[in-house]
Amino acid sequence: MKHLLLTLGLLAGSLPGALAQSIKQDKLLYGVAYYDEYMPYDRLDKDVAMMKAAGINVVRIAESTWSTLEPQEGVFDYSHVDRVLNAMHKAGIRVIIGTPTYAVPTWLVRKYPAVLATTSRGPNQYGARQLMDISNPDFRRHAEAVIRALLGHVKNHPAIIGYQVDNETKAYGTAGPAVQALFVQHMQKKFPSLDALNKVYGLDYWSNRINSWADFPSTVGTINASLGSEFSAFQRQLVTDFLAWQAALVREYKQPGQFITQNFDLSWRGYSYGIQPDVDHFAAARALDVAGIDIYHPSQDQLTGTEIAFGGDLTRSMRGGQNYLVLETEAQGFPQWVPYPGQLRQQAFSHLASGANMVEYWHWSSIHNSAETYWKGLLSHDFAPNPTYEEAKTIGRDFQRLSPQLLNLKKTNKVAILFSNQALTAEGWFGNGLDYNQVLRPFYDALYRQNVGCDLVDPSSPNLDQYQVLIVPMLYAAPTRLLERINEFVKKGGHLLCTYRSGFSDENVQVRTAVQPGVLSAACGVTYSQFTAPDHVGLKGDAYQAGRDDNQVTTWMELLTPTTAKVLATYDHPVWGQYAAITENRYGQGLATYVGCHTSDALVEKLVTNVVKQAGLWGPDQALKFPLITRSGVNQRNHAVHYYFNYAAAPATVAYPHGRGRELLSGENVAKNQPLALAAWGVKIVEEQ
Repeated sequence: MKHLLLTLGLLAGSLPGALAQSIKQDKLLYGVAYYDEYMPYDRLDKDVAMMKAAGINVVRIAESTWSTLEPQEGVFDYSHVDRVLNAMHKAGIRVIIGTPTYAVPTWLVRKYPAVLATTSRGPNQYGARQLMDISNPDFRRHAEAVIRALLGHVKNHPAIIGYQVDNETKAYGTAGPAVQALFVQHMQKKFPSLDALNKVYGLDYWSNRINSWADFPSTVGTINASLGSEFSAFQRQLVTDFLAWQAALVREYKQPGQFITQNFDLSWRGYSYGIQPDVDHFAAARALDVAGIDIYHPSQDQLTGTEIAFGGDLTRSMRGGQNYLVLETEAQGFPQWVPYPGQLRQQAFSHLASGANMVEYWHWSSIHNSAETYWKGLLSHDFAPNPTYEEAKTIGRDFQRLSPQLLNLKKTNKVAILFSNQALTAEGWFGNGLDYNQVLRPFYDALYRQNVGCDLVDPSSPNLDQYQVLIVPMLYAAPTRLLERINEFVKKGGHLLCTYRSGFSDENVQVRTAVQPGVLSAACGVTYSQFTAPDHVGLKGDAYQAGRDDNQVTTWMELLTPTTAKVLATYDHPVWGQYAAITENRYGQGLATYVGCHTSDALVEKLVTNVVKQAGLWGPDQALKFPLITRSGVNQRNHAVHYYFNYAAAPATVAYPHGRGRELLSGENVAKNQPLALAAWGVKIVEEQ
């Protein structure tokens, strides 16, 4: 069987030499996670037959079964791995091998208790996954041993197309004495002297000054946002280093054409929601060949596709627009997620519309005991065909048939959201009632609901000038150079939409002494020195026609004074009414809109609409609005592909505004301006001819 080849689609020189390779994928991947170790009885042959009937062409195995693979130190049992590899190869199903390091075996903890992390809540107790200290030398030594043993055993197996390093990796709050000692070493490298550290972090406050490296305290109890944020960044660096270390081990064994990935996850609100605070995704992804993600989302009447799009856009952006792998998403999932008829298909194609080259369910069949008993797989506990499985069969057939048209979708967006883990962490220290992701998501959601394509960029992203609109939500902590880059973006002709609390502190979470918003005052044309928590404050005259209920200012408001900016909205308040709330400023060849207050999501959508229109990016796709969603790109045949989704329980019709094409699911020809009928929870895909 051919090895899978993946297209990285990266600019030459953007990655280390070992990673700058051209790899091609020959088909869309449709798969499941499969755990032979968990089965209540032997049914491998039956499972393989049902997978083949459903069009499943890839499985992920082994990432969470260290104790089965190595039941005692140095004693290995490959039987489950071998039988699955052999069965899948015989059936023509490809396999991704996961390194089994994100759940540790009992013998390791008995011999080396310090493998379990000590967090701010105290020492972890054995039981759950992801309780270890990923920097612990004994954990690393045994993790390396099991990785080498597994990969040495399977490396020549023809079923394997790639490797997943660890799973949903984070530092898991590790903060014990050994980690604190590593942090002190990190600080000694960062700062030339304790005097410099004390000054930059303001440690004279409350007698927190450190006068000897030997006296460096644990950060667990710190009240200093600068020190605490630096420790959080250090924990994220542990993750980046750990994944790079695993990837380097795997590279010693993987064959040409095989890939290395990781299953990143997002922040969690009962489902995948926003930027992951515990991982620098863009930094960690550099050690991989292709980025992977798990995306879980509301379903039934709450299915909107927003989380699918957000997670996909973020993962695609991790590696400069490269196609990515959805390594986990729900089939049935929680009881409240069992999909309505048509929704599983809609979800699968929604992933492709963001640039995914693989959709893989967690997991194949529901587990019969332990923590995830009621997180149901594609099959229920009885292993019998069910409506969700029957719908998956239609997806598998369509993926196989339409791979040439839908594989390797490339997207070119003119709008980007700048996010920052540094700002996310720093903002969380101050209890202002502002959650970073809950500020960021309404701006993303507004773009999504109005069918405006979006990338996500972080401070490491090299080229902001490729975008016409840059949205910057609550960039509280940022180095001066990043703020200068934002100013330059506007000066060169870009459109900036920037919110409150941006530019307030530097990268060390030290508040700038300049008038706020600091460096950004140049582009934004406003200043302020006071802010308050609003009480019964709106925008005068309902400036954005948001309606009475949505015209309110909540949580945070800055008392803005324009310098060169034009006032777009003022506060409706007997005292604060003299101050601007939202402004617009010409700076060089560009335009900067500054939002000095927290508003309703509906008002955010109005702001986003104005900026996108001013940038000249309002086109025929924006004639549609949620629940009618369209997403597009260019396929490997160099043809434009347009996806249309109806995220609603009632049928709808859209007018197709692009060049003549063919609707791929039905095979029907489509003319410009022709109506397309979308069923409830329906999807249409048009390839221009």
